Amino acid sequence: MEPINILLADDHTLVRAGIRALIEQLPTVKVVGEAKDGREALRLVREHKPDLILMDVAMPGLNGLEATARVSKEFPDVRVIILSMYANEEYVREAINAGAAGYLVKRSAATELERAITAVARGEKYFSPLVSTHVNKDRAGRLSVDRAWIERLTPRQREILQLIAERHSTKDIAGILSISIKTVETHRAQLMERLDIHDVPGLVRFAIRAGLVSLDE
Repeated sequence: MEPINILLADDHTLVRAGIRALIEQLPTVKVVGEAKDGREALRLVREHKPDLILMDVAMPGLNGLEATARVSKEFPDVRVIILSMYANEEYVREAINAGAAGYLVKRSAATELERAITAVARGEKYFSPLVSTHVNKDRAGRLSVDRAWIERLTPRQREILQLIAERHSTKDIAGILSISIKTVETHRAQLMERLDIHDVPGLVRFAIRAGLVSLDE
C-alpha cells in the first residue's frame, strides 16, 4: 500500500514536532515536509506534491484559510485538514468555503487525528464531533459583521491586511510579496476606503476582531 504523503503547516515548532511524532506511528503515513506559514506551505506543496496537508489556521504572513483556498485552486488533488484551536461556526464555514476536506480542533484525541487522515485520504470528508454540528446547520447562517467584510476583500487585500496587522512595514510587505512600495500603499489606501478605517491601528484592530490574526501573533 502506498504511503499517505503529508505536509505539516503550523507556526509552532513544538506543535509540529508533536503532530509529527503522533502520525509517524501510523504505518501508512509519511511526513514529506514542514511549513511554518501559509506561504512556505504553498512552496512545499509545489516541491513535494503531498497527498494531504494538516494546516493550522493562525499562521503569520499567510494564514491557513487563505493558504487552503490557494491550494484548492492550484492543486485540487491535494486534500487539506484544518487543525485549529477554534471550534466556532464561523471558522468551520470559512474552512469549508476555502475547500478544506476536514476540520479538527487541536484538543481532539490522537485516535481522531488518525481517523481524519484515513477518511480524507480516501476521498471522504471528516469534521471533528466538536464542530460537526456546525457543518449540518443551514449554510445560510450569517457571518459576523467583521467576517462578512473580510469576505468582500480580494485575496491580495486580505493578504496585505494580515501583514499590516502583524506590524510589517510597507517596505517589508513589498519585499515579502515582491511588489513595489507604491503598490502596497495603493492597496492600503483601498483597504482603508473599503473598510472605512483611516489609520493603521484601526486596521490592526479590525483584523484581530475578524480573526485574520490572533492576539498572540
